[in-house]
Amino acid sequence: MRSAVIVVLLFVLGHVAPVLAAPVLMSADWAKEACEAWNRDPVLTDKLVETGWIRNDKGRGFKVMQVFREDCGDQPTAELRVALKDGKALCVYGGAVETKQLDSGADYLMFAETERWQEMGRGDYGPMKAMAFGRLGFKGPKMEAMGNMGPFSNFLLLVGKVESDVSSCPK
Repeated sequence: MRSAVIVVLLFVLGHVAPVLAAPVLMSADWAKEACEAWNRDPVLTDKLVETGWIRNDKGRGFKVMQVFREDCGDQPTAELRVALKDGKALCVYGGAVETKQLDSGADYLMFAETERWQEMGRGDYGPMKAMAFGRLGFKGPKMEAMGNMGPFSNFLLLVGKVESDVSSCPK
């Protein structure tokens, strides 16, 4: 009997623990994992150099991307910073929001309801449809973004690649 209880407990823990360990979507912990996932994606790391996107950093040496879930508030909850390193557009910071003032000519703010982030993360639709139908809010250099729809799509897919918990809002 005792060994049966232990087996059941191990089974439950094995299936529940990974879910509990997932960071809250759009939290600082999620952003750290998204940053690591960014650096494993050759479309993001290579194409954003080829198109010149990474060089528009207003002389700071990095671009800022902030995100949030609209159904959790109206302020950014996670930040990624991307810089040109070793010929690649690498995420050099993922975490809590630190940049107080975004530069609208270089930086990005993106927001959507949780359900919409999940849809984009699954690849149900890309950034053009998301923005055209008001499913993704966006502030930043629009023409620059339009010229980088392929990489922008890959950024949205990171939402689906990085495990996350949507049962609560980021703090």
